[in-house]
Amino acid sequence: MSLEVNGKAFSQEPRAGQCLRTFLRELGHFGVKKGCDAGDCGACTVLLDGEPVHSCLIPAFRAEGRTVTTIEGLGGDHGTHPMQQAFLDAQGFQCGFCTAGMILTCASLNQAQRTDLGAALKGNICRCTGYRSIEDAIIGKTNVEASVEAGAAFGRSLPAPAGPDVVRGTARYTFDTAIDGLLHIKLLRSPHAHARIVAIDKSDALSIPGVHAVLTHEDAPSVLMSTARHEKDWMDPEDTRVLDDVVRFIGQKVAAVVAETEAAAEAACRRLKVSYDILPALIDPEQAMAPGAPVIHPGRTSANRVADAERNLVAETHGEFGDVASALATSAATYEATFHSYRVQHAALETHGGLAWLDDSGVLNVRTSTQVPFLTRRALSDIFQLPMDKVRVFCERVGGGFGGKQEMFVEDILALAALRTGRPVKLELTREEQFIATSTRHPMRIHVKAAADSDGKLTALQLDVLSNTGAYGNHAGPVMFHALAESIAVYNCPNKRVDGVAVYTNTVPAGAFRGYGLPQALIAVEAAIDELARQLGINPYQMRRRNIVRPGDPMLSPPPSEYHDVLYGSYGLDQCLDLVERAMQADGPQPELSPDWLIGDGIALTMIDTVPPAGHFADAAIALNDDGGFDLTVGTAEFGNGTSTVHRQIAATTLATTVERIHLRQSDTAHGGHDTGAYGSAGTFVAGKATHAAAVQLASELKAAAAGAWLCDVETCALDADAVVSGVRRMPFAELAKLARERGRPFAGSGTSGGTPRSVGFNVQGFRVAVNKGTGELRILRSVHAADAGVVANPMQCRGQVEGGVAQALGAALYEEMVIDASGRVTNPKFRDYHLPSFADVPRTEVFFADTSDTIGPLGAKSMSESPYNPVAAALGNAIADATGIRFTAPPFKPDRLFPGLLDKFGGFDRTR
Repeated sequence: MSLEVNGKAFSQEPRAGQCLRTFLRELGHFGVKKGCDAGDCGACTVLLDGEPVHSCLIPAFRAEGRTVTTIEGLGGDHGTHPMQQAFLDAQGFQCGFCTAGMILTCASLNQAQRTDLGAALKGNICRCTGYRSIEDAIIGKTNVEASVEAGAAFGRSLPAPAGPDVVRGTARYTFDTAIDGLLHIKLLRSPHAHARIVAIDKSDALSIPGVHAVLTHEDAPSVLMSTARHEKDWMDPEDTRVLDDVVRFIGQKVAAVVAETEAAAEAACRRLKVSYDILPALIDPEQAMAPGAPVIHPGRTSANRVADAERNLVAETHGEFGDVASALATSAATYEATFHSYRVQHAALETHGGLAWLDDSGVLNVRTSTQVPFLTRRALSDIFQLPMDKVRVFCERVGGGFGGKQEMFVEDILALAALRTGRPVKLELTREEQFIATSTRHPMRIHVKAAADSDGKLTALQLDVLSNTGAYGNHAGPVMFHALAESIAVYNCPNKRVDGVAVYTNTVPAGAFRGYGLPQALIAVEAAIDELARQLGINPYQMRRRNIVRPGDPMLSPPPSEYHDVLYGSYGLDQCLDLVERAMQADGPQPELSPDWLIGDGIALTMIDTVPPAGHFADAAIALNDDGGFDLTVGTAEFGNGTSTVHRQIAATTLATTVERIHLRQSDTAHGGHDTGAYGSAGTFVAGKATHAAAVQLASELKAAAAGAWLCDVETCALDADAVVSGVRRMPFAELAKLARERGRPFAGSGTSGGTPRSVGFNVQGFRVAVNKGTGELRILRSVHAADAGVVANPMQCRGQVEGGVAQALGAALYEEMVIDASGRVTNPKFRDYHLPSFADVPRTEVFFADTSDTIGPLGAKSMSESPYNPVAAALGNAIADATGIRFTAPPFKPDRLFPGLLDKFGGFDRTR
């Protein structure tokens, strides 16, 4: 077969049934990405004879005699196409995994298509940005500041350092590499929700040509662990094995086949004969915790960090301040209701996966899509009894995470296969496997009771939470504790009570997800605040102003915590309320709607502790290199969170130079040091502090060296762009580098941050909605978000984090829901049946920042990538209640969910009008 790819002729036969996507990647065009393999996401978009197509749906032989353009060839001989430059100027990307396909689609749009971007971009999904910056790129808006003066990088909208590579398709993600002798892993998964494996017959599978190994529980270490990765192991239960002889959910891995090709590995999986002893399955958490229910993890005790295995409770908490019952009985207004939240998927476009191999020195190398390379290395060292210096874990650019990659779902199997075969191995999960076999947000039932006096002062807050952790307890306890903490700690109230249990069921495990329990709890808490305000005739903004914590107030939720390091590093919650209220009251376009549309406003607020308790550590190192630039090494990963940009800004500002002089290395355990990981809003607040400390130390060294050479007082020396200066004297950094070479020791600085004390971030979301009382259709007329991020390190980038968080949360609030049937099976394990927000679904959000400076965070900054998600569903629920007078208690707020309540209240829809 002959075809032309990016102006170059190829003559190569595809394999039988091979799609164009894999064919192009095998030719080295790694800009063609895999997001779904079903034509749903657009990450694999290429131009076929100038027209955009999803290459995963095109048989490779259909390209015979045709011209294919991938992102690498879009710019032709000029290098950068105008649309690629437009995405650079607008920074129309975050993780960048969707960007190649998005640019190719955008570059092909005609003027008519540009007038309806919702329709034109319906085949391309972005999970990170919220689409506003993508629209900015299409209309030619510039959001980046190309350059700023030396020492002034922090607080400016500087572009991401990887931007040119992202838009040209040369940024390397996990699988964008070619390795000789690579073997492929495919996993056989359980068809049963709960069963004991009696026997596995491997003989037929091993007879298939190209199959090297079939690995089962008999081949794997029996070590108990958790897939969750935290700095402190006590945060998660030991209830998981690499491969187990008991399966506890449909989709759990049973065996791993290692073969020369994916096809051979898949065929071998089909040939495996597994005998199961079927065990009783528990799908409903209420039934799972009922007396006499079958035990999902028998024999687990507190030594395994399982609260009560006999009741299927992995974690529980109970506590009270004051007397809630008495306050409820004597208050002027009370509210009580039960709310539910359901499973949603992270849907990062790059699925979990990785590559592993043993190098010539016997080091196990794992290249993986992870938020926690250092913690994963530690886990692999423990499981396989390898010295830490014999394990290297690293990630290239990561295609989205959102908490889902704070887990170890593939690295253990990769390590096992590499160690057993001695060959490099690859495991890349399919989109269906992401749905059925990784993790989700924790479904919760939240019962709230609240009361206030006649002046609107809260007198009681009570939460009772039942969290469904699924088959394994990864993150079960911390998510539940988090849900019960800041959600009520943000309010002053003399009487508070919490009761929480996290329950095992025979369903796909839940885990870490952006917001970490707060979005679920806030739906109930913020509804209660609104309902009390309504009963008392108080404006919702005023109700919150009368009750929110302020500097000096204790931030309390029962039971008492042993950690007392959360401080008001900065306080901007009052500003956030003011900003949202003013924006919502401002004049705007008035929609032309019929009387069947009901309009309402709603708000919700949130507080979040920046980083988890008990320590979150980061090391950073920076050194002067020979050309007078600086090499900065950090452990934290980049997956669209923007830390690679911010770390350079921190270092450049501290060293009074420009970001172009800061060369970044990151997320590789071989670089030394330690980093707990890019989760818990730690990338800027913790790792950024380490970078700042390292740069401060290096600055002191450089000034001291120049002062010593000049025999002057070090206090007279300062840094200036590319030199140390003192009066009229100037010593360039390159000259100092030469001095370092002569003395045999580089000028370098190191910094460490321990994640304590912790600060708090604040967010307020406001919506104006219209609900059609006859159909249940919902339209968002206005979306406003205010955030207290301290000194905003990069306004353009931080705004994008807010917009992306709001968009992702809107998906969960309006459309997204993983459906699990009575047998425990996920029934919609693909994007086609799981509604991710596309361009047409996401409104523009007005973003405002409070004017604060955090006394704890680096250069006054604090976290902001996680928390914008948290108040969205709660604010939307409040807006719908304001519009309709009906309190809907279970997102997603789909029309078919709203319609029964609307029909009951307003009657049928008059279709004659």
